[in-house]
Amino acid sequence: MEGDCLSCMKYLMFIFNFFIFLGGSLLLGLGLWVLLDPMGFREIVAANPLLFTGVYVILALGGLLFLLGFLGCCGAIRENKCLLLFFFMLILFIFLTELAAAILAFLFRDHLTREYFTRELKRHYQGHNNTDVFTSTWNAIMTTFDCCGVSSPEDFEESLFRLISPSKVVPEACCQRNRFLGDVEHVGLKQCLSGSLTFRHNKGCYSAVVDYFETYIYMAGALAIVVLTIELFAMVFAMCLFRGIQ
Repeated sequence: MEGDCLSCMKYLMFIFNFFIFLGGSLLLGLGLWVLLDPMGFREIVAANPLLFTGVYVILALGGLLFLLGFLGCCGAIRENKCLLLFFFMLILFIFLTELAAAILAFLFRDHLTREYFTRELKRHYQGHNNTDVFTSTWNAIMTTFDCCGVSSPEDFEESLFRLISPSKVVPEACCQRNRFLGDVEHVGLKQCLSGSLTFRHNKGCYSAVVDYFETYIYMAGALAIVVLTIELFAMVFAMCLFRGIQ
């Protein structure tokens, strides 16, 4: 009976590690998609050091999960105690890291509000300044999502941008572009900069970005819960199998 339980646990361990292997592959694919996607995310990520670091963290975690899944499968099938212990320690570290990241995201959730972004935009956005990281990031966002400001173009009123460029109502990144010319040439640039509603984007970027990612938010949350659950069960099976091997 004990041998049958050990054999069952070994194959369950193999199955769980196979799913961890797939989870690592998905994270690697996600990180590579953000870096190589032609829709403009590469420019946004490159302009923002925080996003740039986050993408490489995702790539590192994906690679580690990929490796762990492989080691866990080998350790379970070959009943190698060293591989199983190494697997348990590493996946415990990853599990605690992910849990800490989730707690930090919950604690700092107030920094992701519409009011926070509006306040930061008014204080730091400079217009057509490609040397400033904050400004170039916002220019990339507004160009990519065809939006203007956080809630609307009115967010630029009483802002640093208006102090620097008092003759412009909105920045150039808010102006519509000619789709037939590959977004190179603006449509009615002078009228747009002077405040014309016809030649500028009037939708706020907060709503535009939320609408774009809305279909992926619940999928990402469900995937995170599934990955954490699989990691937890994998640790339990690894320790049970480790203790059962003579």
